[in-house]
Amino acid sequence: MGRRRSASVAESAPPQKAEQRRRLPGVNLRAGAVKQARREAGLSLAQVGKGHVTAPAIFLIETGRTRPSLPTLEHIAQRTGKPVEFFLADPGGISNETQDGLVDLETLLAQGLYAEAIDFGIKLLSLGSSAYRLGPIRYHIARAYLQLGKPEPAADLLRQASAHFESVGDVLMLAECLGSQASLAYMTEQPDAVAIAERALALCRSLKSVPQTTEARLLGVLASAHLANSEWDEALSFYYEAIEVAGSLYDLRRLALMYHGLSIAYQETGQHEAATRYGNRSLALLEVLRDRVSLARIENSLGLLKMAKVDNAGARQHKDRAIELSKETDLEFGRAGMMLSLCELSLHEGNVDAAAELAEQALRLAERLEEGVTTAEAHMWLGRVAEQRGDSVAVDREFELALHGLGKYGVGERLLRCHGMHAEILERRGDLKRAYVHMKKALSASRPGLLKDKSHLAVEERAGSA
Repeated sequence: MGRRRSASVAESAPPQKAEQRRRLPGVNLRAGAVKQARREAGLSLAQVGKGHVTAPAIFLIETGRTRPSLPTLEHIAQRTGKPVEFFLADPGGISNETQDGLVDLETLLAQGLYAEAIDFGIKLLSLGSSAYRLGPIRYHIARAYLQLGKPEPAADLLRQASAHFESVGDVLMLAECLGSQASLAYMTEQPDAVAIAERALALCRSLKSVPQTTEARLLGVLASAHLANSEWDEALSFYYEAIEVAGSLYDLRRLALMYHGLSIAYQETGQHEAATRYGNRSLALLEVLRDRVSLARIENSLGLLKMAKVDNAGARQHKDRAIELSKETDLEFGRAGMMLSLCELSLHEGNVDAAAELAEQALRLAERLEEGVTTAEAHMWLGRVAEQRGDSVAVDREFELALHGLGKYGVGERLLRCHGMHAEILERRGDLKRAYVHMKKALSASRPGLLKDKSHLAVEERAGSA
């Protein structure tokens, strides 16, 4: 009886040929790569294996008598200063189970099953035959982490994936990876999100045949980066361009995210009817797709719209569901902001104790995740709570922390709002001199105007029929 084939990640993969079954286990290496790297680094066999494997084991790997496991290959790469891709054999040797696994991984992402995609991708990484596809696998796992609001594990995966795509000259996937890095940047409140997104779009458009779906996705990322910078007109413009470029090729999940972005931009420019229209479109699509992570975010946005219309009951319904969904999906980044929205609503309802508890919880979570802007806003709302409790000292302390934090991160719109809020409090207290100083800062910049180019209206009509 022949050797029993070990279980693979893709259980339905077709039987391997006899020649494939005879292959050594482990990562398929380019002949002479390990020896070349060792010599170029000026290391002995023992120095390469130090702390991981023996010198004889490195010798066997160099002579092709055995193949390294993925962890061993990564150790060799680190010791010799070479990227993992330097050692890999021609991708023609990719196993069927790895190819099928990549398709399955992308399918899980398309279905919004992000936690399952992460588990499955990690299993794929453990297969030696998947080594040449390290870049794509890591890229897809990183996408899943980003969707779950977990940027920390995504960051290292994206860095490694970018290095892979750059080393093998895959411009398209490098552009895709940079797009995800731009998403990571604006999620973690980094100032270079727009620049990264612009570079990704430029790389995509440098190709002789520009993929329509990739260009549309990167336009959407660029729009979201502008949105994070409170650049509402630019965000609106790029969202509409993304929808127009995609045409009928836009998948429903990305279209739903575009609608959500449009809803936020319109809300911030005071166009609540348009904001509600696009918010409801996004909600409807996400309900069909059962994307609970994205649903949490759009429910929070719709709650803010209800608050703007002084519909506290409607706002409460949306915001409670947003918090519930964020807990169910273990959403981390963004949950503190949702808590602060609920804190604001609690203040509107006159429930100061609940508002205080929510602001404190949001502050602790934002500090743990190093969300600088959200941390500053938590101090702002704690200042509002302190005013309700008649604690003027705490009011000034919390607003000082809030203004310092918002000024540090250069978020103009939020900084202006904080100055205005503090000015109103000081005015009610009778401290007109200090109130004037803050009000002057709040009015030092005006809200950006609406788009002057009305060509987006035709796109909006077409988008509405999607």
